[in-house]
Amino acid sequence: MSSATSVLERDVAAPSECDAESHMREIHRNNGNALLHFLRGLVSPGASHTAEDLVQETMLRAWRSLDAVPVEPESQRRWLFTVARRLAIDAYRKRQSRPVEVSLVDTEPAGSGSEAAEAVIAKLTLHHAIGDLSAAHRSVLMELYIDGRSLDDVASRLGIPVGTVKSRAHYAMQSLRNALVNG
Repeated sequence: MSSATSVLERDVAAPSECDAESHMREIHRNNGNALLHFLRGLVSPGASHTAEDLVQETMLRAWRSLDAVPVEPESQRRWLFTVARRLAIDAYRKRQSRPVEVSLVDTEPAGSGSEAAEAVIAKLTLHHAIGDLSAAHRSVLMELYIDGRSLDDVASRLGIPVGTVKSRAHYAMQSLRNALVNG
């Protein structure tokens, strides 16, 4: 009896699965291209693969909750577009929350010995240039860039106006820049 019952259950289940598959094919046929066009407008221009992935994810969500997808074409499209828009927003937020991916093609090979030598020379030049600054300019740079204080904090600590802090920082940075460029 149990084998007859399982055959009967399988025969009963098969038409509903076929109906669901044909319904899903119809949904994709009627809305797939419009969804892809819509999502290509939401993602960055070079990321057409992301739009295609989002269409697939939208259709997967529709498949998983096929009973919730409206039957009327306009309501159905509205439902799909809402799901697609939410997925695009989630994908955007996910990309913003993690570091940018870099492919191995974009990376440069390890620096040669001359690059290391140039870095050492630049560091020594910067060290000498900082030593050549006046004490007033050096103290402003130390407070701002080494200690990370705000303009107002530096002004109150040094007992000078904020404009003087800005001016000293500007001229000190200009002096350092010139020292590095001119060697």
